[in-house]
Amino acid sequence: MKKIFALSTMAAAMVLAGCGGGGDININAQNNSTTTSTGGGNGGNTSANGCASYSTTGGITRQGADSGVNCVYGPDFVSLTNPIDIGPSTPVVFTKLANGGVHVFRDSLVVGRNYSSDADLVAAGIEKGGDGSKIEIEAGTTLAFQSSDDYVVINRGSQIFAEGTASAPITITSVSDAVDGTVGAEEVQAWGGMIINGFGLTNKCAYTGSPATNDLATTASGCHVAAEGKAGGGQTHYGGANNADSSGSLKYFIVKHTGAQVEEGNELNGISFDAVGSGTTVDFLQAYSTYDDGVEMFGGAVNISHYIAMYVRDDSIDIDEGYSGTFDYALVIQSETDGNHCVESDGIGSYSSKDQATIDDFVARGLNSRATIKNMTCIMSSNDGPAGTAAGLGTHDPGAGMRIREAHFPIIQNALITSAYQGDVLTGDDDYNYCVRIESAEGLKAAAEGVLKIEGSIIACSDLTKGDLLPGGKTQLEFLNENSQTLTTLEAGEDPTAASNANLDILDGFFSLPVADMKIGGAAPTVAPIGRAFFGAVVKDDDWTAGWAYGIDPANRGEPLWFE
Repeated sequence: MKKIFALSTMAAAMVLAGCGGGGDININAQNNSTTTSTGGGNGGNTSANGCASYSTTGGITRQGADSGVNCVYGPDFVSLTNPIDIGPSTPVVFTKLANGGVHVFRDSLVVGRNYSSDADLVAAGIEKGGDGSKIEIEAGTTLAFQSSDDYVVINRGSQIFAEGTASAPITITSVSDAVDGTVGAEEVQAWGGMIINGFGLTNKCAYTGSPATNDLATTASGCHVAAEGKAGGGQTHYGGANNADSSGSLKYFIVKHTGAQVEEGNELNGISFDAVGSGTTVDFLQAYSTYDDGVEMFGGAVNISHYIAMYVRDDSIDIDEGYSGTFDYALVIQSETDGNHCVESDGIGSYSSKDQATIDDFVARGLNSRATIKNMTCIMSSNDGPAGTAAGLGTHDPGAGMRIREAHFPIIQNALITSAYQGDVLTGDDDYNYCVRIESAEGLKAAAEGVLKIEGSIIACSDLTKGDLLPGGKTQLEFLNENSQTLTTLEAGEDPTAASNANLDILDGFFSLPVADMKIGGAAPTVAPIGRAFFGAVVKDDDWTAGWAYGIDPANRGEPLWFE
């Protein structure tokens, strides 16, 4: 990692120690804050001082404490083992504080109680989103957490309503970022991240019926998958048979500087969407500078539109466990020296441990992942992974485009994927830095049969594809060129902009050029976008990133874009 990470982490730890917080980023450590919330309040869900307030079922008022312009919430207000559990009648509201004030948490923010059995859910009256506790976050509000030991959980049945605007987005970040101003531009693990648990499908559970025939149901054992995060008293669960479930709404919503490695294979993301249903609204979402994935979809069917992933050290979009929603407009910009896949996608959870009969049954019933991704721009850096020796050493695996595996059958349209800005640090080695890789016999068969689709897209990389032949002997490159256009770019890299390269003109910075202005291999595109006027995520004439996103506009970022 960069030296600035170590220095800023030390600084944050000293500041937090002075506040009574735990600066240790060991996920298994508990914050030992001595700060408690004040009593009193006005009986509503915000106090006279603007800090959030609520009354417990026992009639005790919990309230944030004034700390200058900020509000501070101790573990008596909420913590990993002390969730906000007051039922659905009155949401807890976090308002936009005056003078740039921040809502500061001394522990995790957990909304609703976790239940790990059908019996416990029934006893609590929880069967869908809206039955549990709710929080609201006003436009322009900032929430901040102390360390990677702290994160946000919205449990099954509970909901979050966080609707910012283009001029007043909602930001969840670290104290080192929002209060101290010590965080580095690409620093990660400054706080944990966010987990939303829903009642949607996850193929880690057993079902009767199928989504296609509208008779999907869990078996007698129910569906209660342990979510990533802390074990013990902090363990949470997700899953069910309701892909239309609602966990609330996120609009103009930013998470920054997230991540923690709990243990091998258990890492906190920007946001984990755990079996979150399509009744949830997610529009204008950004994951900025995350240790693990930007967003990870563990089943469910939530749709995400206008998504930005910047400086994600693992996968910007990670799909698994039967996810069947849509990403519509997605801008992925990897770090110059870090990041793994723009999209890594699996069709069946724990695929390698399942026998072929089970896999075939899941596929036949439509229980495998079948995501749709429309209008994605992927600007990938050809960085090396942690085991390599190249100058661009990354946190996880080497930079790459899309990896489609373990019986995932996506539909991908109007994508623009390129490594041209940087070339290939692993020159001549197509095991890494590829643009498209299809794996598993089921996925290759689905591609041959036209079920797995990549169409209306432009793919320009020095290593275009990796993987086995499709049934019948067709190469993956031949498969791509049937409905999309590819170009093998220079190993040394080439600027894919109209101003500098007449051979490859597809971008202006991160903006897609108008189709009429594009050149691929020195000529006009031979394919057209499907149902839209342009390839990729965003054009200058309709810049949906403007005004709210962090890290793009020179007036609202910590460093320039590396390819400018």
